[in-house]
Amino acid sequence: MMITTAPLRTRTMTAHFRSSKDLKKGVFSLKRKHSRERRTEALQAYVLLLPTLLGMAFLSVGATIGAIALGFTDYSVKWPPNFIGLNNYRLLFTNRIFPTVIRVTFTSALINVVPCVLIALLLALLVNQPIRGARFWRAVYFWPVVGSMTAISLLWGFLLNPQFGLVNYLLATLGVRGPDWFSSTRWSIVAIGIIFVWKNVGYYMTMLLAGLQGIPESLYESAMIDGAGPFRRTFSITLPMLSPSLFFVTIMACIASFQVFDPILVTGLNGGPAHSTTTLSYYVYQNAFQFMKMGFASACATVLFLIIAAFTLLQFKLQDKWVFYG
Repeated sequence: MMITTAPLRTRTMTAHFRSSKDLKKGVFSLKRKHSRERRTEALQAYVLLLPTLLGMAFLSVGATIGAIALGFTDYSVKWPPNFIGLNNYRLLFTNRIFPTVIRVTFTSALINVVPCVLIALLLALLVNQPIRGARFWRAVYFWPVVGSMTAISLLWGFLLNPQFGLVNYLLATLGVRGPDWFSSTRWSIVAIGIIFVWKNVGYYMTMLLAGLQGIPESLYESAMIDGAGPFRRTFSITLPMLSPSLFFVTIMACIASFQVFDPILVTGLNGGPAHSTTTLSYYVYQNAFQFMKMGFASACATVLFLIIAAFTLLQFKLQDKWVFYG
């Protein structure tokens, strides 16, 4: 009996070994095939991303590194750059105008960002309601985003004109004397804020609307069953669930606000009156293309870059206190 079963057992073990070997070979071949497919997909992705990566390398990263390097030189159109160390930064921080420029920059950011984010949130809440014509109003509010900042600045330059502008005319019909928007040290920065809000509020409204539509309806249904009213649902569900979108919108609005330049130039303010609209971004332009101090302007641009980076990092640091990721 043992003599007859041994070859059978041997054949069975051999077959099992061969099947296991074939299985391992098949698994290895399948893994190798998947590995080749992943490498092919990665190669295709890098080929498609190559123009963008090259653009970022040369136009963004390269330009930033170049500007930082020129900040340590006395470069001008009239002569080649010469290394002068920290002299540009020393001149910048001892310049009597620089504190005013910093104050105007942060004042402009406050005037631009706070109303823009609040109005965008209000509009997003309104157009998110199931009302007739909601899509039409979304398109209307988004329309200024499509236009150029130069065209919108020219438009508001006419609307805010103290003599024949539509805004002051409407204020006069209400018995209110309109301010001299572009010749007042108090109202000129507000005029820049109006242009900024008009141009950007539709974009931020769209971002917040996307966040609102991502909130599960089951949360509102549960809250209504528990007897929560509209205000309670807004402050207990909507705003906490919308906080990541608000965080993103706030960062983008701050970065855009620190870089405001077009309205200051197009409306003819040119940093005035009395440096009341001389933001750091306009100060960079003024030194680079009016005074031809390219090295000094590069130092100013580096300071602006550091301010934006520090402000962004601060917001990321504080997000744990108010941003809720559900």
